[in-house]
Amino acid sequence: MKIYTIKTRPILPPKDNIMPVLKQVFLTKKIKEESIIVITSKIVAIAQGRCVKINQNLSKTEQRKEKDKLIKQEADCYIDRKYVLNQMVILTIANNILIPSAGIDESNANGYYILWPKNPFLEAKKIWQFLRKEFKVKKIGVIISDSHTTPLRAGVSGIALSYYGFYPLRNYVGSKDLFGRTLKMTRSNIPDVLADVAVFSMGEGAECTPIAVIEDLCNIKFGFDSTKKDLLNINKKIDIYWPLVNSSKWNNSKGK
Repeated sequence: MKIYTIKTRPILPPKDNIMPVLKQVFLTKKIKEESIIVITSKIVAIAQGRCVKINQNLSKTEQRKEKDKLIKQEADCYIDRKYVLNQMVILTIANNILIPSAGIDESNANGYYILWPKNPFLEAKKIWQFLRKEFKVKKIGVIISDSHTTPLRAGVSGIALSYYGFYPLRNYVGSKDLFGRTLKMTRSNIPDVLADVAVFSMGEGAECTPIAVIEDLCNIKFGFDSTKKDLLNINKKIDIYWPLVNSSKWNNSKGK
C-alpha cells in the first residue's frame, strides 16, 4: 500500500467549490486505477455551505449556549454537558457514530462552526462520479473522513463518515487462523482503517492537505454502491456495546 497527500489552496467557509480544486490537483497527479481517494469531511461540508458564523458579539458563555443548540439540532441523540467531566463536550450519536459535539468543528474554520456534511454517502458518490468522468478512470473508491476520539484512549484517529465505489468489509468468517481454528466473527472494516491512515497523513493543523490518495491496495472489490446500503451500519440494539450505550442518559433530538 502507498499513500500520499495533496496540498490545496485553503477551502474557505462559509461556502466554496471543491470540484475545481479536485480537477486542478488531479490534472498533474494522475489517478491510478484501483486507487481510493480520501477527502476530509470539512471541505465537503464547506462545499455544501454547512457553516454557521460564530457571533463574536456574544460572551463565551452565550457562544457556548448557541453552539450547544446547534449540536443538539444536528445530533440524533445526546448526553448533556452536565454529565460529562468538566462539562467539556456534549456527547452525541450522529449518523450512527458515537462522536463529541455531533462532529461540529471550529478548527481551521475562520470564525465559523463547520457541521458534518449532509447525506455524506451521496456526496461521496458525486465525487466518485466526477473523478471517473473527468479523469477516465473506472475502478476507484472515495472516502469522506473525519477525526474522532476513542473511549479510554488519548488522542484522535480517523473514521470514515461515508465511502463509495468499493466493498467495505473483508470477511474472514469460515477461514482458518494460523493454528487451524475456524474464524466465526472476524471482518476487517476497510473504510475506517484507510481513513485512519489518511487522517494521520493529512494532519490536524495547518498542513492544508485535505486530500489523500491510497494506491497499490490488495483484495479490494470495487464497484459497490453504498448509497443503497451501508454495510458498516449496525443496529444499535444488536451491537455488542449496546448495554453500555443504553445505560447512559441519552436525550432524543427532534424525536429521532
